[in-house]
Amino acid sequence: MKKIKVNDIELAYARQGNGKPLVLLHGFPLDHHLWDDVVPLLEDSFDLIIPDLRGFGDSTTVDRPYTMDDYATDIAGLLDQLGIQKAAVVGHSMGGYVALAFAKSYPERVSGFALVSSQAPADPPERKEGRYKSAADVQEKGIGGVVETMAPKFTVDLRLQAIAREIMGRQQPAAYIGALKAMAERMDSTSLLSSFLFPVVIVHGDADALIPVDRAREVKASVPHSYYVELKNVGHVPMLEAAKETAEALKSLA
Repeated sequence: MKKIKVNDIELAYARQGNGKPLVLLHGFPLDHHLWDDVVPLLEDSFDLIIPDLRGFGDSTTVDRPYTMDDYATDIAGLLDQLGIQKAAVVGHSMGGYVALAFAKSYPERVSGFALVSSQAPADPPERKEGRYKSAADVQEKGIGGVVETMAPKFTVDLRLQAIAREIMGRQQPAAYIGALKAMAERMDSTSLLSSFLFPVVIVHGDADALIPVDRAREVKASVPHSYYVELKNVGHVPMLEAAKETAEALKSLA
C-alpha cells in the first residue's frame, strides 16, 4: 500500500491495472481487500485506484466528527496527487454514500458511476438512532458486537462470512465510530440522481439483508439510462459472492 497525506490524515491506497481510471470504494466496516476477487478481472480494462477510506485499513483518521463530504474530499485529494482529473467511481454500501458525495461535490471529475449494494436516501430517524447506539457500544465495549451482528447479514455463505469477519475484526474502533456517525448524518441524495449524465451502473443482490434490493430498483427508476444488474440469491457483498458478474457489470464503465 502507498500513502498520501490529505486533510490531516494519511490515506492508504493500492493502484494497479491499465486503462481508464476507476476508483473502488469499500463499504463499512471493511477495507480495500473487499475488492480482491474483482481486481484481477478488471485490471486489464482499468487503472484501478483502491483506497482504504479514512480510519480503515492502513489509513489514519482524526479525533473529531467528519462527514461523507470529508470522505469525498479525501478521494479528490488522492486523485489530485495522482494527477487524475476524471475517474469512474464505484461505491459499495457506505462507499456508495461516499461516491454520491463525490459526485455531488465534483461532478466534473466523474466519468462514470456505480452503486454496489448501496442506496440514495438518508437514514430514517430510527436507523439514525441505531447508528449512534452502535457507535456508543463500540466506544464502550469495542467492535466485537458489531462484527458478530453484521457478518451473517453480509452473506449466508459461511466461508465468505469468515472472510468478512476477518476484515472487520482488524479495523480500529475509531473508524467504526466516525463512520457510523457520518452515515447517520448523511444527506439524502435521491434528487441528485436525476442530474447524472455520465454512465451509471447499479449492482445489487436480491437477497441483500442489509440494504433491500428495492433501494436499487428506486435508483434505477431515477436514472433510466443506467445499466442495472440484479443478482439472484446474492447478498450484500456481490464482489465476494458473484465476482465475475460484478466485474462484468463494472466493465460497462470502460
